[in-house]
Amino acid sequence: MVQIELAYRGQLLCEATHGPSGATVATDAPLDNGGRATSFSPTDLVATALGACMLTIVGKVAERAGIPMDGARASVVKHMQQEPVRRIAKLEVRLELPGVPVERRASLERAAMTCPVHQSLLHDIEIPVEFVWS
Repeated sequence: MVQIELAYRGQLLCEATHGPSGATVATDAPLDNGGRATSFSPTDLVATALGACMLTIVGKVAERAGIPMDGARASVVKHMQQEPVRRIAKLEVRLELPGVPVERRASLERAAMTCPVHQSLLHDIEIPVEFVWS
């Protein structure tokens, strides 16, 4: 169990504090939803969580198998929809995993696709994933 405390700071700004570490993250509403976009929006954090989770789980599997992860990166492009309700419609993920031997790629792809965040998102959210190996 992990507890996260949140405080509303006014003008659509919030501050979240991670219980175990005390680390903080600020959020702001995006420009198209009345905010100033001075920080991550809550839905930006969902996209961030997906990319970080996939990269972390791939790293965990790779490290156990002795696969180097030098230069590994992820990027996520978030697409919102307005109707019938404002929500995340699509999260395009690109995982760059240079230097991974061909025979090890399937296990890393499987790891990425079964990360806890990916498994927790609605099936209505389109999540295309591109793996770049070179």
